Amino acid sequence: MRLHDRVFLLLGGTGGIGKALVDPLVRAGARVIVASRQPDRLGHREGVSAVHLDLAAPDLDQQLERLSDAYPDIDGVIHCAGQNRFAGLGAMAVSELDVQLTVNLRSAMLVARHFAPRFEKGGYGALVFVGSTFGSIGFPGYTAYCASKFGLRGFTEALRRELADTPVQVVYVAPRATATAMNPEQVNELNRALGNTMDAPEAVAAEILKAMENDDRRRFLGWPEKLFVVINGILPRIVDKAMLKQLPVIRRFLNSGVLS
Repeated sequence: MRLHDRVFLLLGGTGGIGKALVDPLVRAGARVIVASRQPDRLGHREGVSAVHLDLAAPDLDQQLERLSDAYPDIDGVIHCAGQNRFAGLGAMAVSELDVQLTVNLRSAMLVARHFAPRFEKGGYGALVFVGSTFGSIGFPGYTAYCASKFGLRGFTEALRRELADTPVQVVYVAPRATATAMNPEQVNELNRALGNTMDAPEAVAAEILKAMENDDRRRFLGWPEKLFVVINGILPRIVDKAMLKQLPVIRRFLNSGVLS
């Protein structure tokens, strides 16, 4: 995938992995349109435009229509916005379940529904989705998040196959644990207690760009996480047993009373 002279709509570009993508995209010669509920947080930057977009809004499809009218030259979308909360299922309000499914999955589907026909008609375009290792491995305390990311992985796989005879590229990248502000300290402590490596957002952003430049259909990040994804798909009982051993540690942080 060529990055130079492209116009990318970046969703989730004011924090974490998305924020770390902005400068590398600009250095690669792309123009970046960062869509956020708080576009003023971005400030003025050369080669970057900030627009308002609420991925959790009921009228997201109409907002996308207006955005396309204002920026008709968009030829790529990078969806790396996300919501999560580390908590037991019974401790989460219905509204918390809804927002994770809405932002992590529904918004990705509506974005693809809006842009894929336009890219196909224009003869060129790319849809890039940032998922998670938890889109392949269910993890205690992240039931809603896993559900949304499993859904995103399945959606992108089906969409890629649906568009296989078109010029539209569909890319799925699944990072492992990443050190972003979305994680509260209890999650950082849990990862340290379990010996889980946490990648810097800049390292993840670099891998996303590699996946795009190499025309990867999907890319899973981190070792041994990539191995666990394969094992979980073939012999899930092995992962069940491994997580059962970890469960006392997970429960200690899960029941700490700190909200993410």
